[in-house]
Amino acid sequence: MNSNTFRLAALAVAAGPVALLAAVPAHAAPATPTTGGEGRASAVVLRTGLDVSLLNKSVQVPLKVTLNEVQAPASAEKTALSVNVDGVEGGAPVSVLRADVATANATVDEHRAEGYTNLAKARIHVPGLPVLSLIEVEKVTSKAVCEVGRKPVAESNVLGHVAVLGKKVTLSAGGPTRVAVPGVGEVSLDLSKTVTTERTAAATALQLKVSVNPLNLNVAEVEGEVTLAEATCETPKGPKTPEKPGSTDGGSTDGGSTDGGSTGGGGDTGGDQGDGGTSGGGDVKTQTGSDTGTAPTGANLAETGGSSTTPYIAGGAALLLAVGAGATVLARRRAGSQG
Repeated sequence: MNSNTFRLAALAVAAGPVALLAAVPAHAAPATPTTGGEGRASAVVLRTGLDVSLLNKSVQVPLKVTLNEVQAPASAEKTALSVNVDGVEGGAPVSVLRADVATANATVDEHRAEGYTNLAKARIHVPGLPVLSLIEVEKVTSKAVCEVGRKPVAESNVLGHVAVLGKKVTLSAGGPTRVAVPGVGEVSLDLSKTVTTERTAAATALQLKVSVNPLNLNVAEVEGEVTLAEATCETPKGPKTPEKPGSTDGGSTDGGSTDGGSTGGGGDTGGDQGDGGTSGGGDVKTQTGSDTGTAPTGANLAETGGSSTTPYIAGGAALLLAVGAGATVLARRRAGSQG
């Protein structure tokens, strides 16, 4: 084996680890935006919580019903609600509500949550009063809107006439309105109740406290509450800001290898002492993108002689020695045979 062949083989062996290192590029997974938290919204046209006392039994029959109660995202539209109350009106269904329009909608996305209820030309009955309406309304609406970056909004509207136990009434926002009918009972109404906090809103068009004693159709007394057109919402937390990859902010880009040593070395001073590299690299601390601890400085690496390429260089050197030894043995054999 001549000297040129030996040199080419040595160069190929030495270049192996370098090519291996260059073939494995470093990369970071891209950050994707994620939703920080879902908002909430709900809407309901009618909710009752009534206790019905019967004449021929010393018992109370609960009447707890809802119409078009939805949780976001959902919508509902139904204009009539009938229920069966045991022992009342000869076992016939009780028509609790009839309306021309009765809708509820609730929507939510990462920026906005909204609940909305609309009720028009509605008549509500309770057991024992099949002909006389507990309340009649022309139109009521409620809306609750919670939007990221804005204050929650709650609003209710009662439009047109309102009649309670057959009497037309004028509602006041300053407090409850009471309507009493001799021999029938009493109803107290709260108009347009709204509540807002930093992240929530709730609106109720009408809330009734009922205490009637119809003494008819086996009903002695009806007590409880009736809620009309309710809407609620809770503000979403919004989308999170995508996180930056750790390799971009810290590591070797801003560390000692770029600004210190023989490359950046502080101008003329670093150029004069570039061979040693101690004046530039030793004074600059390595920065990283993590808070777990402080990375070793360039001076420490120079003292220990350790780096990430040390295993590859050692392996290449061992292989180079093996090739050189083999070439020496082969040359000696050829020289002996020629002598």
